[in-house]
Amino acid sequence: MQLLLDTHAFLWWLAGDDALSAAAKSAIADEGNGIFVSAASAWEITTKHRIGKLPGLAAIVGDLERAIADQGFLGLPISLRHGQVGGALPGPHRDPFDRMLIAQAMLENLVLVSNEQILDAYGVGRLW
Repeated sequence: MQLLLDTHAFLWWLAGDDALSAAAKSAIADEGNGIFVSAASAWEITTKHRIGKLPGLAAIVGDLERAIADQGFLGLPISLRHGQVGGALPGPHRDPFDRMLIAQAMLENLVLVSNEQILDAYGVGRLW
């Protein structure tokens, strides 16, 4: 299975946080699965750290590529097509980071690992 981690799922994985569901932990730990972290999550983490919403992440923000690679995960760049699809998505969900993750999951045939049920309205696979 190919998984795309929502930002909170990635951060909870790194922290060993019990907020991450057992199913998500198991799927992320399964070496047979490909695990992706979007450039949108790097953007979100860095932005929220800068404005003080994620103050304890200085070490991770300093080298997100290494934090991702150290877990055996793959970075997922944002393409022009991802931007087009994310920007054109219908519906009330306004979070630009989530909209990008939805577009990437759709276009790259990835299952989103997220606790956000609103993502189900977009027809992408979601694991939680």
